[in-house]
Amino acid sequence: MLDWSEISTVLLDMDGTILDLHYDNRFWLEHLPKRYGESVGISTEAAREKLTAHYQKVHGTIAWYCLDYWAEQTQLPITELKRELMHLIALRQDADEFLQALRTSGRRVVMVTNAHPGSLSLKIERTQLDKYFDKLYSTHEFGVSKESQSLWQQLHAVEKFDCQHTLFVDDSLPILDSAKTFGIKHLLAVANPDSQQPVREITDYPAITDYRVMTAEILATAPKI
Repeated sequence: MLDWSEISTVLLDMDGTILDLHYDNRFWLEHLPKRYGESVGISTEAAREKLTAHYQKVHGTIAWYCLDYWAEQTQLPITELKRELMHLIALRQDADEFLQALRTSGRRVVMVTNAHPGSLSLKIERTQLDKYFDKLYSTHEFGVSKESQSLWQQLHAVEKFDCQHTLFVDDSLPILDSAKTFGIKHLLAVANPDSQQPVREITDYPAITDYRVMTAEILATAPKI
């Protein structure tokens, strides 16, 4: 699936890639509509329809991922509401072994997430996922999301990774498309980002459902550079 001898830097998404996406799906599709409906006096279903239409309007932009934006739009304390479901935040079952193997192999491991810094902090608090990474970036630091070429240009300026020797892993196909356009050679899709949803069929990129199938090769193959 991947030639690990060519890979010296691994860029990883967070939600759906390292963490189970179930938490985020529950929050945005169920919990927030319920709380928003209560606050404005409409049904949860009506609130979900209204919010979903708004989600679609800004999807893929930095606003979609911004907790401050949604706090302003809904007049609700989004970060506090996210804490109400905090118990659902969890690493994917296969993530620990995968991340440990990457660290042991000596590769540079970098998180690049569209998640707002407030959401990233909450998830670190819950899972201590920061221990696995050499560096963590929220794209909010750069003012654009991973869907934008500007993000990759700015990230490359600070990280200096070699596109020919870099792997990027994400559960979003449009984001993988963006990374491919930028020139990152090694790309991997996550076919099962939400543990409570069916595995997706992905044909555009190599796809994984369990990182542990790669552990032996990661550990046995030292990067060339």
